[in-house]
Amino acid sequence: MRVHATARKFILGLTPCLAALLILAACTPTTTPQLPVTPLLPEPPAEPTPPQAFYLTQAGGWRLPDDHPVGRKPSLDGIVQIEGLGDFAFSPAEVETTRPEIFAEGHFSVFDVVAHLGNKGWFPLKYHYNARLDTHVIDELDGRMNWWYRTRCPGGWTETNVFRMDMAPYRDGMTVTLHPQPEEYMGRIYSSFAEELLRKSVNLGRVIIPEVRIGTAVYTNVPVSAHDFRDDLLRPGTVTALDVLLSLADQGKLDQLKVTWYSDLGGVEPADSLRVEQIDDGDDLYDAEASEDSGFWVYETGSVEFSSFKGSNIRIPADQRVIVSPEYMTWYWLGSRTW
Repeated sequence: MRVHATARKFILGLTPCLAALLILAACTPTTTPQLPVTPLLPEPPAEPTPPQAFYLTQAGGWRLPDDHPVGRKPSLDGIVQIEGLGDFAFSPAEVETTRPEIFAEGHFSVFDVVAHLGNKGWFPLKYHYNARLDTHVIDELDGRMNWWYRTRCPGGWTETNVFRMDMAPYRDGMTVTLHPQPEEYMGRIYSSFAEELLRKSVNLGRVIIPEVRIGTAVYTNVPVSAHDFRDDLLRPGTVTALDVLLSLADQGKLDQLKVTWYSDLGGVEPADSLRVEQIDDGDDLYDAEASEDSGFWVYETGSVEFSSFKGSNIRIPADQRVIVSPEYMTWYWLGSRTW
């Protein structure tokens, strides 16, 4: 009896403890408490870089400093307008270039956007690379042939151009439209491309421009080599319109060049390009720096058949415009004389 009484007292003593434990368990949350987490805000877009001027001379080897600015990669959703089909949206993050030998990682051409949309099945598209023209050709789009494109940048206008679609760099805010063209017109464009390849072949693979005009100066049979000023956008070894001036400088034809980096320019953002603001060849004609009061330089290059606003004078900055083997190049001074 003494054993049972002792056990009974022990059990009665445990009862309040068990009750307390049960109450505590009932009040305990089933999951581990979490500290409040403040969500991370998206990083603000990069601020435009202030204009930076670079004076290039023979003493400096006609080179940019190592810490020169670089361009931004396309990041905003865009739209391609196709006649008869409508508007098609795309994300730059999904676009891959068909010309990896030209464009650096993260950059691509207008044609690459069209190819991307076609490959995703948004419309029937057939195309191929034509080595004799050094470009991709659209064979059929929605069952129709002879397609060509136009672009318009923010702050600009829609341009007529005869520039290879797979070499035209795409940038944020650009409007791209595609329209069928007369077969005869497309034949003329492709013939001009073929003539470039023939000229390059005759020159044993070198880029030699028959005529380069800068103001009143004329240079003939100008050899051009790559200087890789835009290796953030283009692969090393890619020849650009700016390389024509730099090659003339290498050959002792120029005394000084001034180029200025603009993140935005004339309502175009991102511009992310080098604008030529001085071409000093020592003849005291148009040698001064560009300014709002005096004037500025513009250029065109391509086939003489499409000179001026027939397709060669387009708003692709010289440091972004890939050249194959153009027939001519002309730099115009727009403004008052600078002597």
